[in-house]
Amino acid sequence: MEDANNIAKNYDPKEFEDKLYNEWVEKGYFHAEVNRDKKPFTIVIPPPNVTGQLHMGHALDETLQDILIRYKRMQGYEALWVPGTDHAGIATQIKVEEDLRENEGLTRYDLGREKFLERVWAWKEKYGNRIINQLKKIGSSCDWDRERFTMDEGCSKAVREVFVNLYNKGLIYRGSKIINWCPKCITALSDAEVEHEEQQGHFWHIKYPVKDSDEYVIIATTRPETMFGDTAVAVNPEDERYKHMIGKTLCLPLTDREITVIADEYVDKEFGTGCVKITPAHDPNDFEVGQRHDLEMIKVMNDDATMNSYAGKYEGMDRYECRKQMIKDLDEMGLLVKIEEHSHNVGQCYRCGTTVEPIISRQWFVKMKPLAEPAIEAVKRGDTKFVPDRFSKLYMNWMEGVYDWCISRQLWWGHRIPAFYCEKCGEMTVSKEDITVCPKCGGHVHQEEDVLDTWFSSALWPFSTLGWPGKTEELDYFYPTSVLVTAYDIIFFWVARMIFSGIEHTGQVPFEKVFMHGLVRDSQGRKMSKSLGNGIDPLKIIEDYGADALRFALTTGNAPGNDMRFYTEKVEAGRNFANKLWNASRFTMMNLDIDENKLPDAGELQLEDKWIISKYNKVVRTVTDNLDKFEIGVALANLYDFVWENFCDWYIELVKPRLFDKEDPTGKTAQYVLTYVLSHTLQLLHPFMPFITEEIWLHLPHEGESIMISSYPKYDPSLVFEDEEAAMTLIMDAVTAVRNRRAEMNVPPSKKAKMIIVTEKSDIFGKGTAFFKKLASASEVEIKSGKEGIDANAVNIVVAGAEIYLPMSELVDKDKELARLNEEKKKLEGEIKRVEGKLSNQGFVSKAPQKVVDEERAKGEKYKSMLEKVIENIEAMKALG
Repeated sequence: MEDANNIAKNYDPKEFEDKLYNEWVEKGYFHAEVNRDKKPFTIVIPPPNVTGQLHMGHALDETLQDILIRYKRMQGYEALWVPGTDHAGIATQIKVEEDLRENEGLTRYDLGREKFLERVWAWKEKYGNRIINQLKKIGSSCDWDRERFTMDEGCSKAVREVFVNLYNKGLIYRGSKIINWCPKCITALSDAEVEHEEQQGHFWHIKYPVKDSDEYVIIATTRPETMFGDTAVAVNPEDERYKHMIGKTLCLPLTDREITVIADEYVDKEFGTGCVKITPAHDPNDFEVGQRHDLEMIKVMNDDATMNSYAGKYEGMDRYECRKQMIKDLDEMGLLVKIEEHSHNVGQCYRCGTTVEPIISRQWFVKMKPLAEPAIEAVKRGDTKFVPDRFSKLYMNWMEGVYDWCISRQLWWGHRIPAFYCEKCGEMTVSKEDITVCPKCGGHVHQEEDVLDTWFSSALWPFSTLGWPGKTEELDYFYPTSVLVTAYDIIFFWVARMIFSGIEHTGQVPFEKVFMHGLVRDSQGRKMSKSLGNGIDPLKIIEDYGADALRFALTTGNAPGNDMRFYTEKVEAGRNFANKLWNASRFTMMNLDIDENKLPDAGELQLEDKWIISKYNKVVRTVTDNLDKFEIGVALANLYDFVWENFCDWYIELVKPRLFDKEDPTGKTAQYVLTYVLSHTLQLLHPFMPFITEEIWLHLPHEGESIMISSYPKYDPSLVFEDEEAAMTLIMDAVTAVRNRRAEMNVPPSKKAKMIIVTEKSDIFGKGTAFFKKLASASEVEIKSGKEGIDANAVNIVVAGAEIYLPMSELVDKDKELARLNEEKKKLEGEIKRVEGKLSNQGFVSKAPQKVVDEERAKGEKYKSMLEKVIENIEAMKALG
């Protein structure tokens, strides 16, 4: 035990947070090993971007995981929290490219692939540990001996194994399809990487003339710049307006090309004009129509969304510049019929916010239907459960309607696709190992230029980090993992993909539960973002308030699946709570002369001892139950209320006389109970606020090296004292009622007065005599069964089980109180007159905002109510003899 006298007078987290964390790491408390004598509990961290910085979302995610892992570790599980980082293909490459451009005026193409990748690895080495060190600042008790990276040797081997296995099963294929293309990041995106936003746009109604005729059809489009890729106009075969048009040739405006009117049931007769331009290379529905009618696929844009040669004189223009110019030209040619306002969903790149362009492209895809089906069944069976359950429906809906996953990216940083093309015979070989010659003809081969979607490797994270595809002891023991903790916004990106990948490659779901939390928003409920400038740096909060206060703020009020608003006031409340706990603990230590931590025999316990022990024991049960249900915010609220109200505000005050009176034979018992309840409450609180609990615990009598490897308290039925709890509740309610009444009457605590308690429960209230004297300013306490002999002017207070009387003459000086009350009456009458004057002024009522008028009315009502109370008190004073 540390010397209790050495604990600092004031709570200052900077004095011990880093010190304690380093000690925990050095002593190996975070490390987990295969231990068949214990049950495993495993969490894999959602790997943050390797070059990222800790934001409030990370702080919430890591705090919740750390609470669970510390809780389970203390419960005796072999608790493993696997840390690591993600190579984050697009995000990292963009950072390095920006650095190259700004500092050296170079592009990646100036360096070439190999040299550029050397730069990215160097960047990773320089900045890769930044976020790891930031995770440590918040107290994350990860097993740092097992830290992984999605492009380390083991994870890369797993990626190749999965790719080749899926390819050999026919579940990975290469083909031309309409994909989402980001013209800024210059890469394909999967459907999950596109965020849709409702935007105001236009429908441009354009005439397409029939060849050698005065006839025309009118099409309506939101993307006129794609018309250079039109290869048909479609109408519904049942549409009487256009049956005669089917098969006719149209002149495509602004080009010298001709296209045909075709019939297809895809066209909705009621929508738009009933004529649809078909651009198979730039629209997924048009692509399907094009396949059915064997139409030509004409791609009209370059990778950066500038127009290509198919756009004629508009070649080289940005897509929006082209749109503006061609609409002007169509208008001048008399082919623009009208422009209609139109609201529609627009897809944007989740990384840079650029509007994505649907284009035809030859890419690599994962065939999703065969993988999705068993993953849907696994959740239906309950092999993996979502908390809250409503997210399972979101998961099901997405999986049931999922499209094939586009997994190739036109980047250099990432897992390069292990496909090799023969330069001699054209043979493609997919291989787990790099090859240099074609296995078919012996010719030279070159590897596929594209890399895999970042989420491809992330999808393997729960098992690749444990040694798969090897049959390791860790994989056998720690997998499937116990719970995944993550925000709901990556349920499609990551959670769904991990589930189908786990089932496909290991035959088991990757985790038993998915605990979904919400997003951290600012105090106004807005998402934190750079553009709004409303982000809050968690490291600055830790610097100013300490990690425990930040963890408190992030956990308080947190409910599974719900967004939370972050207020600095919450952090201040966390620091205040820590201060309260610190001061209560210092008081306890200063009044201890015991050196062991044990509960005395029940026969030695006083009423208040049994009350606090029973309350503590029930808190053990509620905290444990709520943690098991992932109601982490509720669990912390249970502890907060117990510590602040029951332990600090009541129990310490109740036992002070016993502690201070060295002759009191029950003083030692009070010391033991204080120590026991405080140290065990610190154990309950440790997962939430690890630093302060460790620092205090080490200074109290205890067994073991550290609170974090001590046992989590268990509910003990033998420590329930229902009768004593009920009795103390009656006594405490009586104390509170007397104090409140005295406060209403402005009687200072120093003014002692007799308490007469009329009750049939004299045995209970009799035990409270000392508490009434110390906490309710009683000069003496008389307990009786009847009201005889009580002054008619005595103040009457009704509480559960009793009526309490306080002689008025002992509470107040009649003349002084009358003078004070009359002064108060005069002030209130003046305020009422002022408010009524304002409200009778029509100029004020008609011109002032309604809110201000309503506030004045409310003030007037409040002052009238206060005046009534003051007049009542004046009359009561006058009635005194």
